[in-house]
Amino acid sequence: MSEQFVVIGGGTMGAGIAYVAALADYQVTLCEVDGERAASALDRIGRWAEAAEDRGRAEPGTATRIRSQVSTVTNVTDAPEAAEVIVEAVPERLDLKRRILTAAQQRSPKLLASNTSSISISEIAESLEAPERFIGLHFFNPVYAMALLEIVTGDRTSPQTTQAALDIARRLGKQPIVVEDAPGFATSRLGNALGLEAIRMVESGVASAADIDTAMSLGYRHPLGPLELTDVVGLDVRLDIARTLQEAYGDRFAPPQLLIDMVAAGKLGKKTGEGFYRWHGGQKVV
Repeated sequence: MSEQFVVIGGGTMGAGIAYVAALADYQVTLCEVDGERAASALDRIGRWAEAAEDRGRAEPGTATRIRSQVSTVTNVTDAPEAAEVIVEAVPERLDLKRRILTAAQQRSPKLLASNTSSISISEIAESLEAPERFIGLHFFNPVYAMALLEIVTGDRTSPQTTQAALDIARRLGKQPIVVEDAPGFATSRLGNALGLEAIRMVESGVASAADIDTAMSLGYRHPLGPLELTDVVGLDVRLDIARTLQEAYGDRFAPPQLLIDMVAAGKLGKKTGEGFYRWHGGQKVV
């Protein structure tokens, strides 16, 4: 029987992590309290596998195999015991992550992890019984396409846990980097600095979102410009990270009013169909 891999949260990131884990031949349990959200996650996972087959990136029968390896539960207490890893992928709120991970640790996983992109791993770990077995596994969206996995070590994370995380990253086909715990880590701190400045430029009328993105894509060889990437990541996620970084580093990470207003209006980017661009069927409308 395949090793067990548990993902908590059926949103875009949770579904993506579940998908790559199933591709790596883990038996995956996706914990999601909302039935519609769970069904949507399973549907997306199946469609990703079908698309990979159609494009010749996966062997025939992969979609059928993936669907058989991913199941859902509505409560962490129903997740398998002694899984290789449990990773949470829920919204960026410290209280929520602590509550979920406190419950998850009772399932005695070999490795307990958070997909947080900005919250201190050491701070999350304060509520855990075995902080030495806790680590950050920061995946990037879309998980199936992005090669990087940022491994974040807390101040009590053991070397054995770090090595286990490295082994899992390589099994998932990811290129890991290891960073010490600091708000925003390496990637979110740098990425948000660029994204927030791009939003300020739109806000002050320096240039259009499309022209700013073109400048970074052609001038600096970024595969996506910072505003299109903000749409893909989610404006609400960008705002949550900005507020975390502002608290840690001061007003250089203060979110622009434009970002606050767009989130309040429900313009969250790709997942809602409108952000700095319009989206339809998961594709940017040109």
